[in-house]
Amino acid sequence: MEESTIADLELKLASAAEALRRSEELATAGQLALEVMHDIRNPLEALRNLIYLAATYSEDPEEVRRYAALADEQAAIVIDIADTTLGFAKGPNVRKPANLVRLTEAALRIHQRTIEGKKIHLIKDLPDEAVVPVYAIEILQVISNLIANSLDALPPKGTLCLRLRKRSAGVDLVVADNGHGISDEHAGAIFEPFFTTKQERGTGLGLALSKKIIERHQGSIRMRSSVQPGKSGTTFKISIPA
Repeated sequence: MEESTIADLELKLASAAEALRRSEELATAGQLALEVMHDIRNPLEALRNLIYLAATYSEDPEEVRRYAALADEQAAIVIDIADTTLGFAKGPNVRKPANLVRLTEAALRIHQRTIEGKKIHLIKDLPDEAVVPVYAIEILQVISNLIANSLDALPPKGTLCLRLRKRSAGVDLVVADNGHGISDEHAGAIFEPFFTTKQERGTGLGLALSKKIIERHQGSIRMRSSVQPGKSGTTFKISIPA
């Protein structure tokens, strides 16, 4: 084969590889956009609830200040999500030390209305502080997504447990529920993009992106589940290195 022909084929191969890379970037951005819309909806709903509570307790200045501070926190979450999305094409931001206890509490506040509405028994086993360097808004999205999945699976008056443990090498976070569980048939596919058992209520992106986020932190996310009557439930464990 002539050298010019080989060079031409190499050029075409390089062009095809670049086109594939760009298409993968666009696909990833599209997946991110769908998930971001979901993540923004949660703090916006929490913000609306906090504004309602502030108005309800309008004659109690201390309560109004408390709800206003929580509303400001949720507004900051929306801004952080927007900033992260706008900066997606610019490459990764800088990891900063963050207290995973505060992120977990913030994620719970996002879903407070659902927790109260379903009368969920909430068990929190959290230390005072668990600081690791992370992309905070991304980890908040992961925790929020796992809580949302548990709440979807739980019946009224079900149990949701969050346990955080500090290790010398990092932090472990467990999110567990006694919901309907995940069958062996579906367990192997839960981290695949667009796989969902929620039909029209789910995009199938939450766990797939959560896994990518945790792997970006050089961590791991694992799941175990049971559908056995009387012992059903699902547990997710996230490990993030220090």
